Amino acid sequence: MTKIWTEKGFVENDPWITEGEGVEAGEGQNAVLPLATFLTRAAESNDVGLGVLITPADDVTKLAPFIDRIALIAVSFPAFNDGRGFSHASLLRTRLNYQGELRAVGDVLIDQVPLMLRTGFTTFSVSNETALRRLSENRLPGIDVYYQPAARSSVEGETYSWRRRAAV
Repeated sequence: MTKIWTEKGFVENDPWITEGEGVEAGEGQNAVLPLATFLTRAAESNDVGLGVLITPADDVTKLAPFIDRIALIAVSFPAFNDGRGFSHASLLRTRLNYQGELRAVGDVLIDQVPLMLRTGFTTFSVSNETALRRLSENRLPGIDVYYQPAARSSVEGETYSWRRRAAV
């Protein structure tokens, strides 16, 4: 069972469905298209409110000309040890200035959620039983020390252990 989670809790009746291999969006649903399909459709139309699925090997910079027309970018995490999705999120938020919904899909584990939030993810497609249970109990792990800047600042302010303040 897969559920969509945000910091406000679980989402009921999510309208997004990932198209491909015989799956198509129906009435009242929005399609999340693979990158190649999305690029073709976006180039041939002026549609807005589109959804796109980014896999680890995809080049997110190809979205730049269409970034203002995208309502949802789903970033795939096919395995817990594949961190390229974090890089994609960082590029989308900081370099491409993407302001819409950024969703982590695939192997989303509870320990990764705080880091995903820092890199700019706003929604999570969660199927891991432990993650589902902990999120439903509002038991999100914390991060004590940050080593690099992120798209989203920490609640307590910046805490980069590697950065020293110079005397003025």
